Amino acid sequence: MKISGAEILIESLKKEGVEVMFGYPGGVVIPIFHHIFDAPFRFILTRHEQGAVHAADGYARASGKVGVALTTSGPGATNAITGIATAHMDSVPLVVITGQVSTSMIGNDAFQEADTTGITRPITKHNYLVQDVNDLARIVKEAFYIASTGRPGPVVIDIPVDVSKGEAKFAYPDEVSLRSYKPVYKGHPVQIEKACRLIESSKRPVIYAGGGVISSNASDDLVAFVRKTGIPITTTLMGLGAYPETDRLSLKMLGMHGTFYANRAVHDSDLLIAVGARFDDRVTGNVNEFIPEAKVIHVDIDPASVSKSVQVDIPIVGDCKSVLHEMTKIVKPPQIQEWVEKILKIKEENPLTYGTAGTKIKPQMVIERIYELTKGAAIITTEVGQNQMWAAQFYQFTEPRSFISSGGLGTMGFGFPAAIGAQLARPDRRVIDIAGDGSIQMNIQELIVAVQHRLPIIIAILNNGFLGMVRQWQQLFWDKRYSHSCISFAPDFVKLAEAYGAAGIRIESRDEVDKAIKKALSIKDRPTILDFHVDREENVYPIIPAGKSVKEMITRELV
Repeated sequence: MKISGAEILIESLKKEGVEVMFGYPGGVVIPIFHHIFDAPFRFILTRHEQGAVHAADGYARASGKVGVALTTSGPGATNAITGIATAHMDSVPLVVITGQVSTSMIGNDAFQEADTTGITRPITKHNYLVQDVNDLARIVKEAFYIASTGRPGPVVIDIPVDVSKGEAKFAYPDEVSLRSYKPVYKGHPVQIEKACRLIESSKRPVIYAGGGVISSNASDDLVAFVRKTGIPITTTLMGLGAYPETDRLSLKMLGMHGTFYANRAVHDSDLLIAVGARFDDRVTGNVNEFIPEAKVIHVDIDPASVSKSVQVDIPIVGDCKSVLHEMTKIVKPPQIQEWVEKILKIKEENPLTYGTAGTKIKPQMVIERIYELTKGAAIITTEVGQNQMWAAQFYQFTEPRSFISSGGLGTMGFGFPAAIGAQLARPDRRVIDIAGDGSIQMNIQELIVAVQHRLPIIIAILNNGFLGMVRQWQQLFWDKRYSHSCISFAPDFVKLAEAYGAAGIRIESRDEVDKAIKKALSIKDRPTILDFHVDREENVYPIIPAGKSVKEMITRELV
């Protein structure tokens, strides 16, 4: 019996175990929406396609499953581009299904036509233009396989409307075999042996863990490796939660806004053990001065990432979980007691701190109080900018998939729709979006989605009336010329929340902070906006200026 392409798509999604899908309808995807009406999975209608892809992204990061989004052709697909690029930069498994004009009209500048495969080719792991309904089931199977295996990433399936309407017999493949795509999961035993011998002879080693540890569900293996070796560990922004930050060996985050002690330890090390991290510029700064005396072991499933930015001495291509497991079995603890004590002393003497004089609310204090009042059990999403860095610095992350943020692309407007996806993935956990008054306005329309589905997301706006990070750079590096970074002419966020049917609380003094957070945590049937009016010109410290080294780190306000 033959069924339509739209029905084949729905049946294929059922076979993949899809539980939640995000998207927005349009002309050429009406045949698909016709059958989504009866689909056994949940469809979340967002109010913008960018919001749909970010929500699917947040769902994927929080759950470890493949996120799924659906848009129409032309502007629907192009609205999704920022979300796809965000997922691509952070290696998030997504399948984004886009509608397309009829195959006979492709290339004719038809109504709502765009070259989706051409546009998305540089920002996807793979993409497909389906030209025959008989290929659709196979393509969906391949898309989910490619998105979720190896180094994860987004895959786009572009489906012309005549393919959705066409008919074929439904037969879903049991497995995928792609000659040109064979991810390597097990590290080479000789390379693992070499790495272990180098670790054992090192005197000043540091572990540098990234988002790949979380993607491969290797956090427990990372903890076991640290426990056996006793080596201090720092993580990237994307790796937050891979190792409990409350542990004495945790150096928290490194890089541009990382801790003084993490950056100092990495700079002074004689061996850097990189696991699931890609040495991006926000970590390395000036590559030539990054690790002047260190050899490098690099564990990564993507061979293209190895020696891409920093020359590696011992590359190990393989899955973090598998390689860490093997290394933990083989390695003997190095004799590094003196090194560890030195680093812990630097850590004790250089904590993350901020000024507490005056009566203004400090944004760092808000994050600390959220941490204390949630007992560290919340899932934190962020927008991008100062709010993101303060959340990374002052919330103690102890579990994987508890910090969700746009790292590589730095996408303003990401945090709130990602929070929607995360809350749907993890209804057992409270999701809090740490936002700025600039970022939150970029996808504020998705507030109605959280209201509609009674999601108890808390949006904590650190409202300083500026595009805060832009203003900070203008202050520090551009002669304090605050060109178009002041946004104090802004909406009343409490009234805006109420207009959408959410709760809203304005906080203007320190003694109101705890009360407001507790009130928000007590609201379980709708989202809440907490509008914290914080110190307008508070800066994020430490900061290593772009392209500079740890030797040029700024740790406090310049007078």
